[in-house]
Amino acid sequence: MHAALRRHPARLIPVLAAAGLLTACGGGAGSTKADEPPAKVTVTPAAGSKAAKLGSAISVRAAGGKLTSVDVKDDKGGTVDGRLSGDGTSWTSDGKVKPATTYTVRTRTTSDQGRKAAASSTFTTEKADKINKLTNTPGGGQTVGTGMPISILFDHPISQDRRAEIEKALKVSTQPKVTGAWGWVKDYSGKDRIDWRPKDYWPSGTKVSVKGALSGINSGDAGGWFARDYDFGFTIGADHKAVIDVPAHRLTMYENGKNVGSITGSAGSPQDPTRGGVHTVRSKNAAETMDSATIGHGSEWMLDSQWVTHLTASGTFLHSAPWNKSLGVVNNSHGCFGMTTSDAKKVYDFLSIGSTVEVKGTSNPNKTDVGNGLEVWQETWQQWQQRSALK
Repeated sequence: MHAALRRHPARLIPVLAAAGLLTACGGGAGSTKADEPPAKVTVTPAAGSKAAKLGSAISVRAAGGKLTSVDVKDDKGGTVDGRLSGDGTSWTSDGKVKPATTYTVRTRTTSDQGRKAAASSTFTTEKADKINKLTNTPGGGQTVGTGMPISILFDHPISQDRRAEIEKALKVSTQPKVTGAWGWVKDYSGKDRIDWRPKDYWPSGTKVSVKGALSGINSGDAGGWFARDYDFGFTIGADHKAVIDVPAHRLTMYENGKNVGSITGSAGSPQDPTRGGVHTVRSKNAAETMDSATIGHGSEWMLDSQWVTHLTASGTFLHSAPWNKSLGVVNNSHGCFGMTTSDAKKVYDFLSIGSTVEVKGTSNPNKTDVGNGLEVWQETWQQWQQRSALK
C-alpha cells in the first residue's frame, strides 16, 4: 500500500507539466478562432430604442477588433451613407436621423484574434412636433434662362442660429464649373427663402445639380425638423435677354449678345414708373386678367390680357395691351410694359423662365427687393455675398 502511494505522484508529474506547457503557448491543438470573443459592437442610438433623440448622427464603434462593413437602412428601404474611420474601429453617418423612422444597422467585424462575426441592431427615432418642407425653383429637369437663380422657399421660418447649418447642407455642382453663393432672402409672401446665384450669368448648356442633406436638421422652434433629403437638377438653355429703353418706348431682344429684334410699347407713366435694374422672368401666363386691386389701385380696371411674362411678384409684367392706343408713343401704363398682342407673343416665346430683362432710363429710384420675385441681379456680387450665413 505504501509503495502504491509512492508511485502515484510519479505518474501525475509529467501530465501536469504537459498542461502547463500548453497554457504557456496560448492554446492547445484543439483551440480555434471560434473560441475567441468577437469584437464588441456599440451602436448609437442604442438598439431597441423606441424614441431615439433627433439631431444626432448614427455612430458604430468596435472594441477588440475592426469593422469590415456597415450597412444602414431606414424603414423605407433607403440607404444611409457614412464614413469608416482610418483605423476601422468606428463608422459615422453623413447625415442625422430622421423623425419617426426605424433604422436597421448591420455590421461585420473581425476581432483582434481574427474571429469574424456579424450583428444587427434596430432603433426607432422620436416623432417631430412640426415638419419643415421646401419648394425648389426651378423644378427638377427644367431648362431655364441664363439669369435663373436656385431658389428654395421654406414652409416654416428658419431661425437665425440654424441658417449656417442648413446652408452647409446645401450643395451645388455644375458642369462646367461656375462660381456662385447662397444668400438668405425674405420672400414677397413673407416666408424665408435661400437663393443661390452665379457670380455672373450662367453659360448656356450648363448642367446644374442641387443636393440638400437636410433630413434630421432642426430649423428652429417655429420651423420644426426636416424629414427628408432633396436632390434635383436642371439645365441652362439659350442665352436670351431683353432690354427695355423706357424713354424710347422700346424693348430689344438679344440672343448670345446679338440684337435679334426690337418692338415698341408703353412703359410705366411718371406716376407709376417701371421698376429699373435687371429682372428675372419668374413665370408666364398665356392669358390673364389684369386686376387693379392687386397693385393698390382699387377697382379702376379689370382687363383681359394675353402672353403675360411676369417679372416681379408685385406686378411688373410684360403683356399685351390692346386697349392702349398710345403704344410706342407715350409711357402711360401702371408700371408694366404693354405691347400689341402679336408683339407680346414674340416676347413671350423668346424669353424663358430665368431669362433676364433689364430696364433702363426709368425715373423710378427704388431698387426692387430681392425677394420680390427672383430679383437676385438687383444686387452686386459683393452685396449678394453678404447674405450668406457663412460669411
